[in-house]
Amino acid sequence: MTLSPTPRSTIKRGSKRAVTEREALHTVLDAGLVCHLAVVVDGAPLVLPTGYGRDGDTLYLHGSTGARSLREAATGVPVCVAVTLLDGVVYARSVFSHSMNYRAAVVHGTAVPVTNPDAKTHALKVLTEHLSPGSWDYARLPTPKELAATSVLALDLGEASVKIRTGPPGDEDADVAADERWAGVLPLRTAWGTPEPDPLLVADRDVPPHVSARR
Repeated sequence: MTLSPTPRSTIKRGSKRAVTEREALHTVLDAGLVCHLAVVVDGAPLVLPTGYGRDGDTLYLHGSTGARSLREAATGVPVCVAVTLLDGVVYARSVFSHSMNYRAAVVHGTAVPVTNPDAKTHALKVLTEHLSPGSWDYARLPTPKELAATSVLALDLGEASVKIRTGPPGDEDADVAADERWAGVLPLRTAWGTPEPDPLLVADRDVPPHVSARR
């Protein structure tokens, strides 16, 4: 399946880096952990990081019911969500041609509040398993009070774009021919560290398999 660009989701600058496969959108979203939710509040733009999770072509966002950004997004106003993964810094022969290798997804739409108890529980499971796989079956599940204090929004992925840059610098031919400076890519790798137990743990517990498996 491919994406169906709309006027606001059509990539104009750097269009050669646009990727139209819907699978690419899913891959970028599944690889990230934090998205940025943009919404206009009192006439001014507000952009905040938040956790998310994907289930098919639905993106779930969540936070406190007191979060102003989520309250505003739940009113039916247009919102925009972006996820960016940095893969490296591109060092060119000229400062002008310096760049980054990245994978980026941008979703436009109207967020819908998830209020049905079963649907809300499902959404929170999706969110939890995206951030910390295995935790839903290991940790204590939310109480009714905690569910009531949590806002969950669903955003359809029907209007989205994906932009990806890979490879070496795109220097001018004259700079390449001059061969006076080093150029290349400094890759960026993200790795999990050693789990650090909570100092309030009383029992000498082993790190659960679902935590240690991510290392």
